[in-house]
Amino acid sequence: MDPDIDKIPEFLKQYPDPIFEFNKRIIDATKDLCVAYKPNSAFYEAYGVKGLQSLIATGKYIPKDCLSIIDAKRGDIGNTSDKYACAFLTKVLQE
Repeated sequence: MDPDIDKIPEFLKQYPDPIFEFNKRIIDATKDLCVAYKPNSAFYEAYGVKGLQSLIATGKYIPKDCLSIIDAKRGDIGNTSDKYACAFLTKVLQE
């Protein structure tokens, strides 16, 4: 689960936590088909504290009978590396 606020449908952006709302809808639509969910921490860290709150809410929402895997590796491919850079260079250092 690699949410990008720029790619989330506009109607979801009116919710207090559009990232969680997006993830919730994905989980609801797929929970009878999936054995695991794998949120990528970079895509949450890039949004600072609010992103981490979305990640926590998502983790709590994942059904207990599904595996939950956090993808928190460093030194990844382009778009993930960009999100890590955003998280630490623009969010962490400014907050």
